[in-house]
Amino acid sequence: MIAIIKYNGGNVSSVQNALNRLDAESIITDDLELIKNTDKVIFPGVGEASSTMKILKEKGLDLLIPTLKQPVLGICLGMQLMCKNNEEGNTVGMGIFDINVKKFPSENIIPHMGWNTISDLKSTIYSGIKEESDVYFVHSFYCELSENTTSVCDYILPFSASLQKDNFYAMQFHPEKSGKIGSQLLQNFLKL
Repeated sequence: MIAIIKYNGGNVSSVQNALNRLDAESIITDDLELIKNTDKVIFPGVGEASSTMKILKEKGLDLLIPTLKQPVLGICLGMQLMCKNNEEGNTVGMGIFDINVKKFPSENIIPHMGWNTISDLKSTIYSGIKEESDVYFVHSFYCELSENTTSVCDYILPFSASLQKDNFYAMQFHPEKSGKIGSQLLQNFLKL
């Protein structure tokens, strides 16, 4: 069973639909005990950082998520809130990744939206995925490069397209909207 964390953010249904296509059983929930006792957890995200963090705190999810022992996958805003600080709303994140989240320079076209290439793939979650694969992004803020970076994308500047530390995996792009590559990535996560 996979728990998809519910917190009034977007894209939970599209994540569940992607899992359904892979015949993976999932539940959308904010129940702390249920989340603790599932095989895997997906922390999706579409929204604004500070208001989302406020909801996570109200539900106790901000304290639970960093303590989880099973594989956890953060997507888009979920990835960003797993980091230390976010310039969007001067938000303090959960600090799973010791990384700052910054806004793309405003003189360029933001949000970064559409298909773009990822490279420097460095995690078992990329098993069967070729270098220079294209995935789907929608974001105005980016995670800095760090020792936890497991893939890189270049839009305006190089940034972390994905991260990993211990049992925590995170993707700035949307695997649930990234076609066959995204399905393979979700399948790899399910096999962890």
